[in-house]
Amino acid sequence: MRLALYGGTFDPVHHGHLVLARDALEELQLDRVIFIPANLSPHKLATSPAPAAVRREMLAAAIAGEPGFALDDSELSFAGPSFTIDTVERMRSAHPGAQIHYLIGADNLRELHTWRRIEDLRRLVEFVVFGRGETAPQSPNEFRTLTRRIDISATEIRRRVACGESIRYLVPEPVRSIITAHHLYKDLPHQI
Repeated sequence: MRLALYGGTFDPVHHGHLVLARDALEELQLDRVIFIPANLSPHKLATSPAPAAVRREMLAAAIAGEPGFALDDSELSFAGPSFTIDTVERMRSAHPGAQIHYLIGADNLRELHTWRRIEDLRRLVEFVVFGRGETAPQSPNEFRTLTRRIDISATEIRRRVACGESIRYLVPEPVRSIITAHHLYKDLPHQI
C-alpha cells in the first residue's frame, strides 16, 4: 500500500490543500492521502486555531466523496502539541509494510531540522515537498518535489473573513458554509 500523510492545522482547509493532495495522489500513484488535522502545531504555539471539532468538520466536508482521500482525527484528542513522529509511528503500526510519504510545504523546510526525532522520521517516511506561491524548496535535490504552485493560504482566508471580503472559490462551498455558521475568524484579527 502506498500512503501519504498530510498533516497541519487546516485552519481552514482550502482548495490549495485539496489540489496539491490530488496531485500527490496521482503523481506518486498513491492508494490514499490521509489528512491529519493537528490539535496544536508545535511550531504555531503562539496562535490559537479554530476549535478542533470545527476544523475536523470543515475537513470532513471538504473531502467527502473523494475516494482517494481519508481523514484521521486522532491528533485532535491530544491535549498538547501533535508531533509528526508519534503519528507516523502509529500509522506504521496500523499499516505494516506500507510505503509512507509525508507531504510538507516548502515553507516548512527551514524548520524541518527542529522537528522531534527528525532522523527517525527521515528513515520512516519519504518527505514530499509542495511549493507554495513563489517559495521554492531550499533543498530541491534532497526531497521529491511536486511542482504545481497554488498561492492560496489559510492566513489570507482568515484575513479576508475578518475584513468581510469574499472567500468564494478559495475554499469548497461546504467549508465556507461552516465558517459562516460558526462565525469563524471574524473576531480574530490578532491571529491573522
